[in-house]
Amino acid sequence: MGTKKPAEIAEVVACSVGVSKCNLPTGKMFVLAIFAGIYIGFGAILATTVTTGLSDHVGLGFAKFMGGATFTVGLILVVLCGAELFTGNNLIMTAKLDKKVTWKGLGRNWLIVYVGNFVGSIILVFIYWGTFLWSAGNYSVGATALKIADAKVDLGWMAAFCRGILCNILVCLAVWMAISAEDTIGKIAGMFFPIMAFVACGFEHSVANMYFIPIGILLKDNANVVAKSGLTANDLQNLNWWSFIWNNLIPVTLGNIVGGAIFVGALYWYVYRKE
Repeated sequence: MGTKKPAEIAEVVACSVGVSKCNLPTGKMFVLAIFAGIYIGFGAILATTVTTGLSDHVGLGFAKFMGGATFTVGLILVVLCGAELFTGNNLIMTAKLDKKVTWKGLGRNWLIVYVGNFVGSIILVFIYWGTFLWSAGNYSVGATALKIADAKVDLGWMAAFCRGILCNILVCLAVWMAISAEDTIGKIAGMFFPIMAFVACGFEHSVANMYFIPIGILLKDNANVVAKSGLTANDLQNLNWWSFIWNNLIPVTLGNIVGGAIFVGALYWYVYRKE
């Protein structure tokens, strides 16, 4: 099957994808955003489960690769099943610079989709928490989730911001490559490698963190999970809703916008669409 050239992808993003996303009715946009939050959370659950204890047997590097490889299911579901993901929608900047949508339309999409992604993620967090699947392996899965969440809230602002930039460069390139393909297998292959890379490298994705950190906040109250993780109460003092929003979600979101809207959306517009 054929693939689109970069200039053709830029045209699709500017003239078709960005416009259709901004023209979605509010209710449908919000529901599709909830779907995306849930889908990305599925990838996070799978990656957490698969990597639990894996580094002890195959080494840290390969364990990170497997975490990235399994996390890709999230974006595959978003793109192929149809959903609205804030980080991918940062590419709407291409349509704005091409004067196909307005700042108001772009801002409306980003706001509604961001809130919808958060709602979807939190819904999944509480449903997964109710499954007690995190108690598998004598609470090993829950301990892995707890350690992931704790590490994220302990990041400094600069680290979180810069990791957010690098993450969404790769996420938007994954979406860009999916658009280039004409068939399902080509779209999956285009998304797999950039998403695997950002997770394996340890970059920060705002919507993924809407699942990763809240599930850790819930699990830190379980004594068995905490004991299995080897963390102490002092280690977990930053794992709360305030630190989640201030220390991670805000800087990561800003970094995601810079990475996706500027480094990919705006610069590719300049290269391929600017007269």
